[in-house]
Amino acid sequence: MANNKSSHVETVQSVCPQCLSKIPADIIVKDGKVFMSKVCSQHGEFLSLVEEDAEYYLSRNNYDKPPTESTIQTKVNKGCPFDCGLCPVHKQHSCIGLIEVTNNCNLNCPVCYASAGEGEYLDLKTIEKMMDFYQEAEKGKAEILQLSGGEPTLHPEIIDIIKLARTKKFKYVMLNTNGIRIADDIEFVQQLSQFVGGFEIYFQFDGFERSIHSFFRGKDVLDKKLKAIRNMVEYKIPVTIVATVERGINDDQLGKIVQFALDTPFVRGVNFQPVTYFGRGEVGDMTKRVTITDILNRIEKQTVSSIRKSDFIPLPCNVDKISVNYMYKDKNGFIPVARNIKVKNYLPAIKNSLAFDVEDVLNQTADGLCDGGFCDCMSFLKDFITLNKIKSGLKDQEKRIDYVNQNTFRITVTSFMDVYNFDCKSVKKECVHVITPDLKRIPFSTFNMIYREQYAKESADTAK
Repeated sequence: MANNKSSHVETVQSVCPQCLSKIPADIIVKDGKVFMSKVCSQHGEFLSLVEEDAEYYLSRNNYDKPPTESTIQTKVNKGCPFDCGLCPVHKQHSCIGLIEVTNNCNLNCPVCYASAGEGEYLDLKTIEKMMDFYQEAEKGKAEILQLSGGEPTLHPEIIDIIKLARTKKFKYVMLNTNGIRIADDIEFVQQLSQFVGGFEIYFQFDGFERSIHSFFRGKDVLDKKLKAIRNMVEYKIPVTIVATVERGINDDQLGKIVQFALDTPFVRGVNFQPVTYFGRGEVGDMTKRVTITDILNRIEKQTVSSIRKSDFIPLPCNVDKISVNYMYKDKNGFIPVARNIKVKNYLPAIKNSLAFDVEDVLNQTADGLCDGGFCDCMSFLKDFITLNKIKSGLKDQEKRIDYVNQNTFRITVTSFMDVYNFDCKSVKKECVHVITPDLKRIPFSTFNMIYREQYAKESADTAK
C-alpha cells in the first residue's frame, strides 16, 4: 500500500477493523503525514491517518516519561488488547477514572460512543464500591474521578453521588454532562455550586452554529448550551468545554471556541476530541480523519497565532494521544507556560497525570528556586513568583478558589483510538480508564472498541 515516496517508521500490533483479529500494522510517513497501513488476510487492506504532522509525531517521545506504577487486576492470557483490567503489560496508571453512573440519556447523539439511550442507573452501593476500588488500585492516590454516562445528571441520586465522591479524597471530581438539565433546572445548578473547589463540569459544546449541534447531537441545542454556561458562570462553577471535532463540520470553529472560553469567567479550559469511530458514529474517509496536529494547526490559524502550535506539548504520561497547553493570566492576558521556557527541562518535576495543572506548576516552580533546578527561566519565573505570592496570600479559601479558577487555563487535545488507528503500544500508555461494576480498569479506547457491548449485555441480563 505504501509507495516509493513513503518511509517506514515502525511496525506495531493493531486489529482488523472488521473481525478484530490482531494483525501487524506499519506506521509510515508519506507527504509529511503519518499513516497506519495494515492487511487482514480475510478482510483486506486498511489505511488510516494517524497524525497530520510527521515532525510532531516523530518528536513526541522527547517528552515521554517512565510510567507511574499501578496495581493490576487481570492476567495476560489472550494478549493486548484482550486482557484489559488492568493487565501486567499496561504501562500507565489511571490519570482519570471514569464511572458511568447510568446509560440513560436525554439526547440521541448520532456520534455517541456509548450508544446511550434508555437504560439503567447504578445504585449508590455499587458506585461506592467502584470509587473505593479506584482509590485502592491507585494506592490511595487516585486524582481525577469523572462521573459520566449516558447523561449522569439524570441519575436520581447524582447529588448524593458527588457528595460521596468528595468523601473519597479525589483531587478533582468531574461531572461529564451535555448540560441540558443545567440549562433547565436552576435549583440543580445551585446544588452543584456547593462542590466548588476540586469540582468541575466537563461540558459538551461543539460550536456556535445550529447545524453543528444538529449534526453531533441530533437536534439544535445551541440555546440550551449557552444558557447552561450562563447558569454555571452565575454560580461560579468551574467549567471545561469539551468539543468533538469532525472535518467539514466544526473544524472552522476551534479558534472561536477557544476565545469564547478565554473570555468567559470560570471556564478553566477547553478539551478538543477528534471524532472516534465507535458507537453510533458513521465511518468516513480514514485517510482524512481529524488528528491532534490538525487541531493545533487550526487553532493557531484561527486565533491569528495568539495561540500557537508551539505552545502545546505532548502530555508526559501519554505522549502519543494527548497534547496540552497550560496558561496563566498576567496583566496582558493569558500566557502559555511553554512559550518562554523549555518544558523538557521541567519533566522531572511534572507528574504523570492529567491532574497536573498550572497551580502545580506554580508550586513546583517556587519549590525549585533554591535547588538549582529552575535557574534559567528568568522572566518566566518572575511572573510565576508574583502569581504564586498572590495565590498564597489569599488565605480565604473561597477567594483562593475563585482566583485560581479565573487566572489559570488549559487547552488539551485528546485523541482516543478506534479499530482503524488502534495500536497496542499506544493503548498501553492510555491513562483514561473506565471503572467497571465488576471492579476492573479498562482503557477508554479498548472499552469502546471491545468491551462495551459485553458489559451492556451483562447489565441488561442483570436488569431482567
